Amino acid sequence: MRKFLTALIVIPLGLILVVFAVSNRHFVTVSLDPFVSDDPALSVTLPLFVLLILVAALGVLAGGCAVWFGQRHWRRAARRHEADARSARTELAGLRAQTVAAKPDSQRLPAPVGVGLYGPVGRDKQRATL
Repeated sequence: MRKFLTALIVIPLGLILVVFAVSNRHFVTVSLDPFVSDDPALSVTLPLFVLLILVAALGVLAGGCAVWFGQRHWRRAARRHEADARSARTELAGLRAQTVAAKPDSQRLPAPVGVGLYGPVGRDKQRATL
């Protein structure tokens, strides 16, 4: 199902991109020199669709970086809480080991010793089976 939905989205998107690239094949000159507009020192000539795809990719990259840096507080808090939980689990395991080791056998009730399944151990005062 996932492959079908991916194909349902990617194939039309790819077709739109191909149609866009074919219709915008004209070359454009991008000047990176703001002071000299007649003969710029830094200029690039490339097809319009390449320019627009590069600008869109840079926008996606810049947005991803902005979100990544914006969420650093939550990632730091998650790491801190994970470390706290790990230390609490370790401490709990140590405390459980101490209580098992410190618990004497005298506090445990002895197993009943009787004659059998229906002997004196398995019946109460009225001789009812327990």
